[in-house]
Amino acid sequence: MAVASGRVQLVTLRQRSLDLARWRVLWIALAFALAAMVALMRISYLGMNGEGARATSLADALLPPRGEITDRNGVPLARAFPAYALWFNPKALGEDGDPLVRSPREVARKLVAIFPDLDENKLTAHLASGKQGYLRRRLLPEEANRVQEIGELALEVPMEQDRHYPQGAMGAHVLGYVAADGTGRVGMEQVLNDHLSNPATRGTPVALSIDVRVQGALEDELRRGMKLTQAQGGAGIVLDVDTGEVLALASLPEFDPNRIDAEGQKLMFNRVTNQVYELGSTFKPLTVAAAIDSGTIRDLGKRYDASPVKVGRFTIKDSHAMGPTLNAVETLIHSSNTTTARIADDMGPERLRQYMIDMGMNERPHIELPAKGFPLWPRGDWARLTNMTVGFGHGIAVTPLHLASAYAAMVNGGVWRPATLKKLGAGEAPKGRRVFKASTSSRMRQMLRAIAVYGTGRNADAPGYRVGGKTGSAEKPGGSAGYRKTALVSTFAAAFPMDRPRYVIIAMLDEPKGTVASSFQRTAAWNAAPIVGRLVPRIGPLIGVRPDDTRDIDISAIKPLIPEAQE
Repeated sequence: MAVASGRVQLVTLRQRSLDLARWRVLWIALAFALAAMVALMRISYLGMNGEGARATSLADALLPPRGEITDRNGVPLARAFPAYALWFNPKALGEDGDPLVRSPREVARKLVAIFPDLDENKLTAHLASGKQGYLRRRLLPEEANRVQEIGELALEVPMEQDRHYPQGAMGAHVLGYVAADGTGRVGMEQVLNDHLSNPATRGTPVALSIDVRVQGALEDELRRGMKLTQAQGGAGIVLDVDTGEVLALASLPEFDPNRIDAEGQKLMFNRVTNQVYELGSTFKPLTVAAAIDSGTIRDLGKRYDASPVKVGRFTIKDSHAMGPTLNAVETLIHSSNTTTARIADDMGPERLRQYMIDMGMNERPHIELPAKGFPLWPRGDWARLTNMTVGFGHGIAVTPLHLASAYAAMVNGGVWRPATLKKLGAGEAPKGRRVFKASTSSRMRQMLRAIAVYGTGRNADAPGYRVGGKTGSAEKPGGSAGYRKTALVSTFAAAFPMDRPRYVIIAMLDEPKGTVASSFQRTAAWNAAPIVGRLVPRIGPLIGVRPDDTRDIDISAIKPLIPEAQE
């Protein structure tokens, strides 16, 4: 009986152990089931009510937050990319107490060690003020790591979508920039803002007419010209004469769209499209072209009195004696004010005024950029003196872009077209409006080439490229006498190759000085013309114009009228 009783007790213990194990398994299973149920409920809640669905739309998932801008060959000019920022969050350690573990001065010193261009005193003041905000944008990953190593929780490095300009400051006045609120400002970023930010269109890059190779060369030569002559500014443009496409547009000094600061804000003024100038003698070919086209000049050999012209109490004279008389060709070669004034006088104010209107000189320049200067245009009926001074580029102030479009019409067969910064496809060039007869344009090509061979434009005559053009050196308005004799705007307006013009170039220097590099001269023949002379060989082969010493425009018809050609 004792043995049987022991066996019963053993069975009872085993049954109890088995029941306990079963209950434990059951409780563990119930716990896992409960956890799984909570997780499923949480996932369902987030799926229906969370931010995930709204933040991951198809456009946001597949497209950049802002569309890309490229040059005419697909080279990126502006694109969005993820980047770190340095943000000061004074509430990182709570609402009360100091936001920083170390002193603001010590933290500022450590940040300046990472970013030497920061101002330590200003940074210290910002940190001490307890005001949240950006301390810096566009951090490299290694810079972000160094900031985190400082060990201050208030220094946050969030990842953001940023706008980047791979070419740096190149073409800054064309592109503009994107402000902190995500909207484009100043340049094509502003013009194209809707396209670049719209999910329906931002996936397609926008190709501009700009060629970065030509843009870089233009800026480089303008910058060199400024340094050589100590000019305070420069402007330049390269324009396709048949389509109006702008291959390069430069205003110097430039700003960096990757880093907009107070100094950069001051440099955003565009000298090519927004600033108006009296461009002086560069207007003389336009006046002669109008006189030929209107029938005022029927014989290029006609002699004009070159002595000073008195109109009321004013006297128009040349910078130096050029002889008693000059014909129309000599007028341009030697850049005579007096004979140009007499040609304009023969034509009459009504006709010259209409030609200027046809070339757009009375309205803002035609281009997509938002900053466009309005010309200083003589209103009403032009008096005799006004007509004569406009004839040689005074009394009217326009932008360099106005001049570029007018020269394109003068050399391309006589058709004026608006300038554009958008790349045009085949057959997309605007029809334009006729300003000059084709025969007038043909004659002007000869005369512009003669200026570069025998006249004031010789320093622009790049061998093999058949350059033609005209200098212009105009005193800037101001001072007691109406003009400041010590402040010039020096311009060279050119086209090439003159046997079949394809491009117009405008190079302008604002207040150049007479230096060793310019033979101590301040006029365009010595400072602006050489810029074109250096630029053309750099860009010609890149845009389909190769040097050829075996061909040139035929100027034999006007050579007998040029004494220098007989030597």
